[in-house]
Amino acid sequence: MNKVLICDDQLIVCEGLQTILNAAPEIEVVGIAHNGADALALIPQTKPDLVLMDLKMPVMNGITATRKIHQKYPQVHVLILTTYQDDEWLFDAIRGGANGYLLKDTPPADLIDAILGTIAGKSYIDPDVAGKILSRYSNNVIKEPFPTKFHLTDREKDVLNLLAKGLSNANIAEQLYLTEGTVRNYTSDIFRKLGVSDRTQAAVLALRYGLVAG
Repeated sequence: MNKVLICDDQLIVCEGLQTILNAAPEIEVVGIAHNGADALALIPQTKPDLVLMDLKMPVMNGITATRKIHQKYPQVHVLILTTYQDDEWLFDAIRGGANGYLLKDTPPADLIDAILGTIAGKSYIDPDVAGKILSRYSNNVIKEPFPTKFHLTDREKDVLNLLAKGLSNANIAEQLYLTEGTVRNYTSDIFRKLGVSDRTQAAVLALRYGLVAG
């Protein structure tokens, strides 16, 4: 069973999310917090696999809470669910260690898929905000140590670098003197190793960890 802690300051939102998630047989809502401080206090008791985190809340906002969870409970995933697309909130959440960023108009089925996928190690970024992340990181890469768990080869890193710059498979093949089919194979292997399902999610990770050369 995948345990989820909901953190949102609006009671009606919490109740709605709890109803949606409890209807999913793979998910158990183990607690509800109304600010980041409460979420941090509940983690040792409820032992969630994931915190579904809002951003703007009293006492402690979602950015601060995400950063503290990432530092103190690195095994707990944080998936942002918010109405805010403001650049600074978005980038602060990613810098703070959020594993994904969704908007509250996400369909219930997609939200459930994102929760299960995030717990399994994938990254989920709402398409409406993905472009902002790619643009910002491309101009100002915020480097973090690249996790060795991904086990990418040097050639896969080369492909990922070009992929994150927005190049097509054909253009990547031309630059690296490979066939397009070989690039497709590399791309599939990269997605599998990173635990992502599309080029945008792979690019976000590449940019986050400073794999994109100038």
